[in-house]
Amino acid sequence: MFDEEMKEQLRQYFARIEKPVQLQMYTGQHESRDELKQMLSAVAELSDKIELTEKTDDGASPIAFDVISEGKPTGIRFSGIPGGHEFSSLVLALLQAGGSPIRLDEGVQKLVSGFKGEMRFQTVVSLSCHNCPDVVQTLNSLALVNPGITHEMIDGGLFPEFVEKHGVQGVPAVFLNGEPFANGKIDAGQIIDRMIEKNANNIDVRESDQVYDVAIVGGGPAGVAAAVYSARKGLAVTVIADRIGGQVKDTMGIENLITIAKTTGPELTASLGDLLRAHEIDIREHLRVDHIENGDVYKTIVLNTSERIRSRTVILATGAKWRELNVPGEKDFLGKGVAYCPHCDGPFFKGKDVAVIGGGNSGVEAALDLAGIVRSVKVFEFTDRLNADKILLQRLEQTSNIESFVSAQVTEVLHDAEKVTGIRYKDRTTGEEIDLPLDGIFVQIGLIPNTAFVDGLVERNRFGEIVVDTHGRTSVPGIFAAGDATTTPYKQIAIALGDGAKASLAAFEYLLKQPKVEAVA
Repeated sequence: MFDEEMKEQLRQYFARIEKPVQLQMYTGQHESRDELKQMLSAVAELSDKIELTEKTDDGASPIAFDVISEGKPTGIRFSGIPGGHEFSSLVLALLQAGGSPIRLDEGVQKLVSGFKGEMRFQTVVSLSCHNCPDVVQTLNSLALVNPGITHEMIDGGLFPEFVEKHGVQGVPAVFLNGEPFANGKIDAGQIIDRMIEKNANNIDVRESDQVYDVAIVGGGPAGVAAAVYSARKGLAVTVIADRIGGQVKDTMGIENLITIAKTTGPELTASLGDLLRAHEIDIREHLRVDHIENGDVYKTIVLNTSERIRSRTVILATGAKWRELNVPGEKDFLGKGVAYCPHCDGPFFKGKDVAVIGGGNSGVEAALDLAGIVRSVKVFEFTDRLNADKILLQRLEQTSNIESFVSAQVTEVLHDAEKVTGIRYKDRTTGEEIDLPLDGIFVQIGLIPNTAFVDGLVERNRFGEIVVDTHGRTSVPGIFAAGDATTTPYKQIAIALGDGAKASLAAFEYLLKQPKVEAVA
């Protein structure tokens, strides 16, 4: 099951387990049950703190198992064989159920532990989805924090009846108490944000005693660079982010980051996280900033948890998010034929006909990725030509099952009561409207800056970008900005890194000219 190198690595991980953990399978017949049992047996053999047991339960699947801690249910269930990207979810569940620290902000843990009522989460995943583990691991952690929360990971490939019953066409697909909770790409911060909305009456306003020199909003390349540069100046620094890595985490191939020949988004994200933890930086992950109050001495950052954080300066490095088409049917059928991540949701459209909306680099790359899975791909571009790099266009021309349409404006997502059936687009040359039958639509039309929360605080341009000068200074003294959220041209990782470093140096220069305010322990 595992080679010797993997076994040794797992033994080292499992050495952190402090209390007994059981993997409790259920009896019954299923063609994949032996494979699951073999995997769990191999895992249990690597630690004397892990035990594999079996139990009879007419209501449980024979290819499901629960994680039990010291004889008590944790609320964590895996339905399916957690291989592929989900193997890390299994390992983390064992570590945390065995006493290792839960990887959630302490403020978030305290907040969630106070939520009342039963919250039964189920997440449909694909083992090839690189976004799914974040959702599974977050909900598993929340189950350990609050006994009223349970979470079941469901492998869509092994539970087709569940997928069909709930009309799942994209992953991760999250259900809460049997009702849709989230479809498609969603991160831990968004999950917690939605839970906060549902539990708004249980939240108290809290103000931190700590006063920071620099508070960085955003955990992508610009935010991490700003944090590291600030920490190396001996400043009191905090990073507030919905997730470390930002949009980088969703990028599979990175080949233009100088000094690194080739890497992936998840790998680079892990490196950014390691770099933050190597310095004296308070990391506040999985949180969203609601708004910022500009005071004479402090800037007060108000979180979605109602916590208030004070800092002498703020660096805004919130990056950008996928731009939506904003046409009828798009939002209603997200996860039911409309998708934004070809890597995650492409396998659901094997042998089917799909469209990619957008003829830039991201759109053409998505089309090329999908071409090896689906029957056909049609690329739609609003302008009169595809705008991708030459090498990508050459590959597109050489791929027989990709067809491109230019001067084409998508006006509607067509659907029946349950799923996407096609798109309606306008030929901008002739004015003709055409209905095209399709099984899925992948939207790849660029990014929009995550700056709505500073509307009215700092100057923004008509695109929503924060206006900065050559030093990263905004229109408000003491507030700086860096990266894709700003007017800095060319949205690239390398540029964002330099931008973050520059904003940090500008903030340090600003602080040197201000009266020192002592931090309160």
